[in-house]
Amino acid sequence: MAQRIVDLSLAIEDNMPAHKLFQRPVITKHLSHESTKSFGLGVPGDAMTFQTNFIAMLDHVGTHVDAFRHVKEDGAPIDEMPLDMFMGKAVCFDLRHIPDLGDIEASDMEEAEKKAGVTVDGHIVLLCTGFHNRNYPSIDSVWKNPLLTVAATKWLHERGSRMHGVEGPSTDKPTDNIFAQHRLCRDLGISHWEWLVNLEELLGKGEFQFFGVPLKFKGGSGSPVRAFAILPN
Repeated sequence: MAQRIVDLSLAIEDNMPAHKLFQRPVITKHLSHESTKSFGLGVPGDAMTFQTNFIAMLDHVGTHVDAFRHVKEDGAPIDEMPLDMFMGKAVCFDLRHIPDLGDIEASDMEEAEKKAGVTVDGHIVLLCTGFHNRNYPSIDSVWKNPLLTVAATKWLHERGSRMHGVEGPSTDKPTDNIFAQHRLCRDLGISHWEWLVNLEELLGKGEFQFFGVPLKFKGGSGSPVRAFAILPN
């Protein structure tokens, strides 16, 4: 069967927007093809030159996944979480009626599930609010993302969903410091991806396969991921 791959990852760039509490990344050229000519590598007439980049960033920049360690002192770091948490059957909910700084309620999840035509049963659930297309890369992309409410998060957990994903820097509103959604995920033993993009391409596609696998940072509180979906044509 023919398949289509949808890239759901934001390009990691120097000084890109980050969560309100976090530093932006620093990415710059370390060695260039021009500078490495002086190394004298290769053979006469066919020099071997190369480029390397210097990258300094937190493990919660761009499209990333939260480890249990992120919100729980004795929680598993990213390198100790089972790989099967970061991939599997998935569905994308159409929540584009939710405004910036809006609340995603359990009733919204119920309606979106019906519209998607997929009954959530252990699925990864991705939430498309259109937030990224409306706001990125302006500063509003840091300060206006919607909230996934406690009731909506419980709705997911009750249906066996261990992982979910959102657009923007957080599942909690940036306008408060309660972090109710993150605290509930801590207590329920579930987690999420943040700053996913291109979710509109998944709407109406039913069930698909999702992959958002982290780098194996020793003791990591999270990790950037190359998130993508595989859709049957």
